[in-house]
Amino acid sequence: MADGDGLGEAATAAASPPAPAPGLSPPLGWRERLRAGLAGTGASLWFVAGLGLLYALRVPLRLCENLAAVTIFLNSLTPKFYVALTGTSSLISGLIFIFEWWYFHKHGTSFIEQVSVSHLRPLMGGTESSIAEPGFPSSNRESETSRQNLSECKVWRNPLNLFRGAEYRRYTWVTGKEPLTYYDMNLSAQDHQTFFTCDTDFLRPSDIVMQKAWRERNPPARIKAAYQALELNNDCATAYVLLAEEEATTIVDAERLFKQALKAGETIYRRSQQCQHQSPQHEAQLRRDTNVLVYIKRRLAMCARKLGRIREAVKIMRDLMKEFPPLTMLNIHENLLESLLELQAYADVQAVLAKYDDISLPKSAAICYTAALLKTRTVSDKFSPETASRRGLSTAEINAVEAIHRAVEFNPHVPKYLLEMKSLILPPEHILKRGDSEAIAYAFFHLQHWKRIEGALNLLQCTWEGTFRMIPYPLEKGHLFYPYPSCTETADRELLPTFHHVSVYPKKELPFFIHFTAGLCSSTAMIALLTHQFPEIMGVFAKANTMEKVG
Repeated sequence: MADGDGLGEAATAAASPPAPAPGLSPPLGWRERLRAGLAGTGASLWFVAGLGLLYALRVPLRLCENLAAVTIFLNSLTPKFYVALTGTSSLISGLIFIFEWWYFHKHGTSFIEQVSVSHLRPLMGGTESSIAEPGFPSSNRESETSRQNLSECKVWRNPLNLFRGAEYRRYTWVTGKEPLTYYDMNLSAQDHQTFFTCDTDFLRPSDIVMQKAWRERNPPARIKAAYQALELNNDCATAYVLLAEEEATTIVDAERLFKQALKAGETIYRRSQQCQHQSPQHEAQLRRDTNVLVYIKRRLAMCARKLGRIREAVKIMRDLMKEFPPLTMLNIHENLLESLLELQAYADVQAVLAKYDDISLPKSAAICYTAALLKTRTVSDKFSPETASRRGLSTAEINAVEAIHRAVEFNPHVPKYLLEMKSLILPPEHILKRGDSEAIAYAFFHLQHWKRIEGALNLLQCTWEGTFRMIPYPLEKGHLFYPYPSCTETADRELLPTFHHVSVYPKKELPFFIHFTAGLCSSTAMIALLTHQFPEIMGVFAKANTMEKVG
């Protein structure tokens, strides 16, 4: 594994030049350099002047007599004094260490460091090392970075979420564990109300019932309300959708109910199209009916995929993307990527990536790791770490390592699931991009595609830890993406069940002052113990050390 790590580091370092850090300050001009030089010279002059003044006043201040008095005082000290001194120092530093440890675990930062940077540094004249570029104040850049972090922590609907009745509930029946958290299901309820309701629902009694159904927390109550809506209107598409999602216990039953929903949804959609320009209410109704129709077709495509009719699923997804191109928020292209990988249609996968792996679109683990898989596929069958370390990496191998570096930087949680170093669970209905929840959702469906390509997981294993260490400290900067958001752990714990051990990145490294206070406490305690056990020897050592310093 060590060879593989070194291989990943060497390949990435040789292949990609270091990316410039965002917000890098421009080179200083001659005036700034002259001013900085004079400031440094002035500090040295002040230091020399202080030493000269101290030497000139040595007689009036009686420095020699005072030093002699200090020497006599130190020689008269007994070992008990040193035991008390070192013991007190050990106690105080131990208390500081305990407080630092508690503060770090609660707030994730060092209290001493935070106080030094926030309060003491301005008093000592400390300034930021970087100079703001014209027109881009540092405060604006910081606020922009914070906004980017907040946008990164947005929770998205999982495009590959499972079926409540046919999959999630069957898992509960078998294991007795709840795979979905209340927070996750509450987000889904909000999504359903957004997608499947509108202001004109009062015109149809069945839609009024369904409005209440989407707000129900109890699954049996929702199912009962769906049947009530069907009694009022046999063509209520959203009622069939609810039953297909939550009552159907198999994918076959879910597909049957979705086909009924499709028949009703297409009829309602055509009616809404004819009346869309009559009023704003009719336009809102058309948007709702469009959402319902797209949702039904997408879930039918997923039913076909799960039942082995993959080409049919691909056709439905492609037709959806052509007919409703604005609905990119549903991320249907991620469903399409997974189905095309199952067909091993790698050229088609590359074509989809060329369209959606764009800098203006929000990235995802599916896009980044699928791009890495395609580049890995070209070299993985003949790749050997020993051979590559002797002859070096080819261009294709360097491209594959770079792609893995890019994918790991976007979501560092995925490799452990792909390499089966961490147990998989059922993916949640919502995911946090770059978080553990997204890694689970990706690996749950794409692990088989990595296994199918010979040597792909071997190349990933040989490179991911090396590239992982080369990622810049994620809370400060990033080579290819925005800084890694610090809010992922909190959101993932809300989305993932309690029985799952949440993957956390970055690992919180212990600050310097925790190590410092721990060492200080241990060393002073050891000196106190030695002084107590061997007072004569430690007393002689302390006096000799003191005399050297005074002399």
